[in-house]
Amino acid sequence: MKFIVSSSYLLKQLQVLGSVISSSNSLAILDNFLFQLEQNRLTVSATDLETTMLATLEIDSTSEGSVAVPAKLLLEILKTFPEQPLTFTVEENNTIEISSNSGKYALAYAPGDEFPKAVVLDESSTTLVPAEVLASAISKTIFAAGNDDLRPVMSGVFFQFSTEGLIFVATDAHKLVKYSRTDVKSSQVAEFIMPKKPLNILKGILSMLDSDVKIEYNDSNAKFSFDNYMLVCRLIDGKYPNYEAVIPKENPNKLLINRTQFLNSVRRVAIFSNKTTHQIRLKIAGTELNISAEDVDYSNKAEERLTCDYQGDDLQIGFNSRFLTEMLNNLQSDEIQLEMSLPNRAGILTPVDGLDEGEIVTMLVMPVMLNN
Repeated sequence: MKFIVSSSYLLKQLQVLGSVISSSNSLAILDNFLFQLEQNRLTVSATDLETTMLATLEIDSTSEGSVAVPAKLLLEILKTFPEQPLTFTVEENNTIEISSNSGKYALAYAPGDEFPKAVVLDESSTTLVPAEVLASAISKTIFAAGNDDLRPVMSGVFFQFSTEGLIFVATDAHKLVKYSRTDVKSSQVAEFIMPKKPLNILKGILSMLDSDVKIEYNDSNAKFSFDNYMLVCRLIDGKYPNYEAVIPKENPNKLLINRTQFLNSVRRVAIFSNKTTHQIRLKIAGTELNISAEDVDYSNKAEERLTCDYQGDDLQIGFNSRFLTEMLNNLQSDEIQLEMSLPNRAGILTPVDGLDEGEIVTMLVMPVMLNN
């Protein structure tokens, strides 16, 4: 088994696949990349048993075979090469030799058939989604997903496909994001919960692509195919909470404000808030928004006044500044709207501008009880 490949091309593909490999694997074979060679096509795989990713590379070869190569060692050596062709040769003594312009390097390999096989999806349904739409949906929602091991369904992003459009939801019970697209539709109705790790990997690659992503899914797994990559992952098992029930429908108090100005103000004031609650207070009356925070234990306090466009009753409401900052950071609009009803009901944050056609973003933040 022998092939020739460009060093930078191989490194770029392997760096993407390397993000799948877990730092603490239970099986030693999982610390490897699987190289499967068929003439001038090389398929490289990486897996942590939950998520498997494959990349197909065009290379120069006439042989066939499969070997598992140590991932960390291979990535380390590839990072040091300037752009040049590298020759990989599998030797008799259980090593794979890499020949560069300046030298030779030998790595021990494991037989390819020891490597776990990728899951094959039976009876799957398919939906095509433009790469930029999926990248946008992931980055707008993933930050709101929870980290609670006791509630695994809330540690992922909920995909809801229908003939009317696509909906992506994430929540950790303190904040919730619902991202909808009416410009992309699915031929059949489907719901599944995607874990965070494969979504983070996809987010990193998809933003640079200009193609469609083919999503195949059944009850237990999902498969994403695009360009020369394929990612298969196990879905989170369970029923997603009824998120529509927690979004307040009647919100008569509406605040319009410049996003950057509001974000900077919240950031500054939050420095003076209590370090465990991160509580800030919004006091809205007329066209004035008063943002304040106080840490009684250390006698720290801050207060800022902003002008805003407000319709509704005078209101005082408390929020966790970290949640508010995260949400404002994940919006790109110039103006945002904050809709509220009562100090103990969730506030709804929506962008006023900067959205694509058919794109709807709704962010919900739970209030914190104000201690007067």
